[in-house]
Amino acid sequence: MQERLLETYRSKRREAEAGGGAKRIESQHAKGKLTARERIAALVDPDSFIEQQPFMMGRSSDFGMDRRRVPGDGVVTGSAKIDGRQVFVAAQDFTVVGGTLGEMHAERIAAAQRLALDSGVPFIQINDSGGARIQEGVLSLDGYAKIFRANTLSSGVVPQFSVILGPCAGGAVYSPAITDFIFMVDTISNMYITGPEVIRAVTGEEISHGDLGGAAPHSATSGVAHFRFADEPQCLAGLRRLLGYLPLNNQESPPLLPVTDPIDRATGGIGDLIPDDARRPFDVRAMIAEAVDRGSFIEVQPEFAQNVVVGFAKLAGRTIGLFANQPSVYAASLDIDSSDKAARFLRFCDAFNVPIVSLVDVPGFLPGVTQEHGGIIRHGAKILYAIAEATVPKVALIVRKAYGGAFIAMASKSLGYDRVLAFPSAEIAVLGAEGAANIIFRRDIAAADDPAAKRREKVEEFRETVMNPFIAAGHGFIDDVIEPAATRIELVRSIEMLARKRQDRPAKKHGNIPL
Repeated sequence: MQERLLETYRSKRREAEAGGGAKRIESQHAKGKLTARERIAALVDPDSFIEQQPFMMGRSSDFGMDRRRVPGDGVVTGSAKIDGRQVFVAAQDFTVVGGTLGEMHAERIAAAQRLALDSGVPFIQINDSGGARIQEGVLSLDGYAKIFRANTLSSGVVPQFSVILGPCAGGAVYSPAITDFIFMVDTISNMYITGPEVIRAVTGEEISHGDLGGAAPHSATSGVAHFRFADEPQCLAGLRRLLGYLPLNNQESPPLLPVTDPIDRATGGIGDLIPDDARRPFDVRAMIAEAVDRGSFIEVQPEFAQNVVVGFAKLAGRTIGLFANQPSVYAASLDIDSSDKAARFLRFCDAFNVPIVSLVDVPGFLPGVTQEHGGIIRHGAKILYAIAEATVPKVALIVRKAYGGAFIAMASKSLGYDRVLAFPSAEIAVLGAEGAANIIFRRDIAAADDPAAKRREKVEEFRETVMNPFIAAGHGFIDDVIEPAATRIELVRSIEMLARKRQDRPAKKHGNIPL
C-alpha cells in the first residue's frame, strides 16, 4: 500500500513537471523559447528552487475545461536564491492552456507575491501568456485584480521585476507596468493592450505584433521596457546582475562589494572629454565610465529619452544611482519623456536607499509648442518633486551649463541636494550669457557704434559677473570647485561622508506627485 501511494505521488509530480507535455514543449523550443521551469533553472542558483503549490488545479469545468486541468494550472511559483540571496519567482507556462490566467493560476502568483512581501525579498515574474482565460470569465478578471493589488502594496517595499518572454496582452500588461523594471527580448516579447487584429478592425491601421508591442518599440518609443536583450540567456543574466546592485527590501542598504578599482584613481581623461566650447556636445557615458568603478555601469532605458542617462553603478563598491544630462542629444535639454524617465528612476533609488549622483550640463527645459501643450510643466515638475521628496544622499556635479529651472532640478541645494560640486568650467544662471545680455544690455547694444562688438563685450561681462562658479560658491550654493582629474575621489568622498545620512519627512498618507 505504501508503495502504491508513493507511485501515485510520483506520477502526479511527473505530470506537474511535464507541463503541457512533450509536443507543446517541443513547440515552445521551436519558437526559440525556454519553458517556465527551464527559465527558472537558468535564472536562479542551482538546486535552490523550492516550488509552492505544484498540485493546484483550476476548478472550472465549463467549455471543456474539465478535460484540460493540469497540476500547477499553467504557472510555476516558489522561492529560490540568486547569488545566495532569496527571491520569489512566478513563471507562466505557455505549454499549459497557453499560459492563460485563470482563478487558481492567479492565486498561485498572488500567494508568491504575498510571501515575497512578508519575507522582505524581491519578486520576479516571468510573463508568457495568452492573457485572461476566457472560459473562466470574471474569475480571471478577479485574479488580475489580486495581482495588481499585491504589486501596488509591494511597491517601494521590495524590488519587483517583470521579464516578458512571450505574449503579454490585455489586462496582463498592467502588472508589469506597476513593477519596477521590465525586461524584454527581441523576436519573442510582445506587450500591448489590444493586438494588431483589434486595431485593424477598429481603426483600420495595419501593424505587426513586433512593430506594435515588441522589445524595440517599447525600449525606444514608448519607454515601457527598461532593458532589451537579444535572447533569453542574456536577459536572465542581465537580471541577475542588476539584482546584485540592489537591497532585498526598503529596510536594507544595497550590497557593498569589495573595492577592486583604486579609490584615489585620477580621472584626468574627463578633462579631455569635455570640449572648451560649451555648445559642443560630448558623450556623458564616457565621463561616467571614467568616474565609477571600472565596468560597473548598468544603464536603464538606454534607448528611450536619450537626452538624460540614468542607471546604476558602483563607486568604491557602493551602489549609486546616476542621473546625467546627455549633451549629444537635444543639447541635453530636458523634455517630457526625459522628465518621466528621470523622475521614476530617482524615486526608485530613494525607495531602496540608493544614493543619487547628478551630472549636470543642461541649458534648460526644451522649448516649443509641442512640449508646452504636451504638459512639460507637469512632467518637468516630477523631477523637482522626486528630488525634494528623496531622503537618500544626493550629490550633484556641475560640469558645464546649469541654467534656469533645470539647474534647480539637477543641482539646487535648496531643493535638497546635500553636496554640490562644480568644475571651473561650470556656468550657473537663469539663462545663457547671450540671451541674458540681449535682455539686460539691449539698449547699450542698440546704441553702440558696433552693436556686434558691444554684444560680445556684454556677453563676456555677464559671464564673468554672474555665471562664474565662484559666484555661486560665494553664496554657499556650491560646496566646492574641483578639477576634472579629482572627479572620482571627490564623488567617493561625498558619498562616504553622507553614508549615514537620515532624514524624516512630515507624517502623511502620501504626497500627490504631478502625474
